[in-house]
Amino acid sequence: MEKLQALQAAAREGGFVQVEESEEGSVVWLRKETPDAGTNTHQRICIDSAANILTVYWMTAPGKIDSKTFRNVSSLQEWFALHPAQ
Repeated sequence: MEKLQALQAAAREGGFVQVEESEEGSVVWLRKETPDAGTNTHQRICIDSAANILTVYWMTAPGKIDSKTFRNVSSLQEWFALHPAQ
């Protein structure tokens, strides 16, 4: 549980806010507060407590969604540093 809380805290530090939680509490969805400039869409994050992972979803072009999955806070923070808000 501590790992999941750390992932959620890192996501919030990266500009994400919680938008939905599953009834069982095993999945939490977050959304980037500001939209990406190029696509005018909000990145999304899914934190899955059953699998102990966090996945970031973003749109690269109309109809094209990309994703990246993280298992630890340090790799998520490194990715945020390499992909600053546009």
